[in-house]
Amino acid sequence: MKIVLILLLGIFLTVVLPVNAQKRNPVLENGLSFLGTPYVAYTLEESEEETLVVNSNGVDCMTFVEYVLAMSLCPPQKKDIEGVEFRKYLRQIRYRDGKMEGYTSRLHYVSDWINDNIRKGLIEDVTTVYSSFMDTLSLSYMSTQAKSYKQLNRSPENVSKMLEYEKALSGQTIHWIPKKEIPAEGFSWIENGDIITITTTVPGLDSSHIGIAVYVKEKLHLLHASSVKGKVVVEEIPLSKQLDRNKNMSGIRVLRMKKTGIPSSPPPDSLK
Repeated sequence: MKIVLILLLGIFLTVVLPVNAQKRNPVLENGLSFLGTPYVAYTLEESEEETLVVNSNGVDCMTFVEYVLAMSLCPPQKKDIEGVEFRKYLRQIRYRDGKMEGYTSRLHYVSDWINDNIRKGLIEDVTTVYSSFMDTLSLSYMSTQAKSYKQLNRSPENVSKMLEYEKALSGQTIHWIPKKEIPAEGFSWIENGDIITITTTVPGLDSSHIGIAVYVKEKLHLLHASSVKGKVVVEEIPLSKQLDRNKNMSGIRVLRMKKTGIPSSPPPDSLK
């Protein structure tokens, strides 16, 4: 089975993707290695105590991206998902300041996850360079829906801490791209392997989904853990159409693993 997956990955990289996508990109390569992995929700919620969960047999949209990012940050010879180096990076990515100190130390809100991983030097928010569209965060979803989260429902202390984080994040401004501004071809500054977070119209929430950018036949698609498809897939329709078909999806933010860097000046199709 492993040999078959490797062969399929090779075919995908050399036949389906455009020429400019065939440059070595660890985020894209590691993401494609998860193709077909079952979608499984709540894998981080199984234990009573907060532990560093690693489950390559089932992922949701967030754990998929976290695993891929951790693998990509590791030296190639040390990216084994069960290895010490991988776990070190995963802890850094998943928890505030890289410290696992209970349920609320996990970076639940995507905006919090972005801010913290930028501070740690692991990613950069490419949207801030290329888009002048801005929005103000107003977060309250988890504290107001505490009964939906067992670790909040049974712990008033956790609810109180979550409320503090929500208040700290609310009022912050972010750069984003409304879905009506996104063409099927994407933008020249969005690269294969960039992390795409999807913003939402759901009150009190900032983001409802996350995946990885991949160009297929010169159209921008999303490589993601799909709850609808029940596994990790490259979405068959361009991201622009995917967003249009979901009324709760309002737009995107674009992130990049810090090692790759970004151009020093915006190209002509910048949204500035």
